[in-house]
Parts: sequence; structure tokens; C-alpha cells
Amino acid sequence: MRAIDVDPVHGTRRTFRTLCDAMSRPGTVHRTRTAPADYAVVAALVDHEVTFHSSDEELTEALASQGRLEAAPPAEADVVHTKGVPSWDVRDLERGSLVEPSEGATVVYRVDGLAASPEDGQTAVTVTGPGVDGATTFGVGLPEAEVTALADAQSDYPCGVDAVFTSGDAVAALPRSVTFRVANDGERGSEDDGGER
Repeated sequence: MRAIDVDPVHGTRRTFRTLCDAMSRPGTVHRTRTAPADYAVVAALVDHEVTFHSSDEELTEALASQGRLEAAPPAEADVVHTKGVPSWDVRDLERGSLVEPSEGATVVYRVDGLAASPEDGQTAVTVTGPGVDGATTFGVGLPEAEVTALADAQSDYPCGVDAVFTSGDAVAALPRSVTFRVANDGERGSEDDGGER
């Protein structure tokens, strides 16, 4: 994974811990020691037993060179990666079943900006549920329509997809266990002090 500047041992271990922190505190922004963080997250999640989809040739070639690429179409992949808005519909990804909800896909977005408090040009997302003290609002560089489609994909708990957002070295996550929506103007300030570090 050095071809994409990811230390295959120490880097993936640190990134996995950061990802666990982001998943356990949904809607908070954390930092990896590796940028771009989407490559580090994919390197931490994908091995030869995990099916994967991305249109990023640099990333797929790096995985293939390590024998870690089991390519699949988006609707069949365990982990799906996209830079910005994907060409596929997030609602078509695998969402698991009531018997095996863990079979739902994980989608890793590289987005244009990620912040604990929404900034200009970002979509404000309000999150509630496990791991969130009341409600929190963060900003993500994705169009509102994509955030709404993702919320639709997560609307049948325990089925759904887990989402990871990355920008530079920043990471935030929305596991399928939470509820979220595009915030209205009155909610653009964070209701929680967030987890940015």
C-alpha cells in the first residue's frame, strides 16, 4: 500500500482506531495521520476477503498489486469508494437483511470539505442516535441530494449502509444505527461541541 502512501502496518492500524472513534461518535470529525484519508480508510477495511468497488484506478491498482482486490459492481460490493457524488445510486448498495444486517455495504466518500461546524458550500447534516449526546450538526462537502439519498439508504434499521466521509486527513462517519437529515438554517451551528481533534 506504499504506492498510495499508506503504511501497511502502522498506518492501517492507526487509521482503523480513528475509524472506530468516528463510528462510535457519529457526526464528529477526526484526523488520521495519512492523507488522503479515503485511501487510508480503504487500506484499513479491504483485504482479499472483502469485495470492493471504486473507479479510482490508482487505488484499485495498489490493492491489486498487494493481492487485496476482489472487485465487484457497486450493488454487490462490501466496500464502495467514490470521489464526490458517485455515478451509481447509494440506495442500490447492499443493505443486508433482518437476519444479517452486517452484510450491508460500507461507502467511503472523498468529499470536498468536512467540518465539525458547517462552512460555506457544505451541506449541514444533523445527526441523532446512539453515540450522539442529543443531536449534533456537522458540515460535509456533498450536495444535499446525495445526503438525502444516503439517509434513504439508512432508513430501515438494522438494515442499511455505513458511511464514511473523508477530506484531506479528516474523517467522519454515519453508521446505519443513527438517524440524520439535511439541517435547516436554524440548525447550522453545532448543538454539540463535536469531536474534532
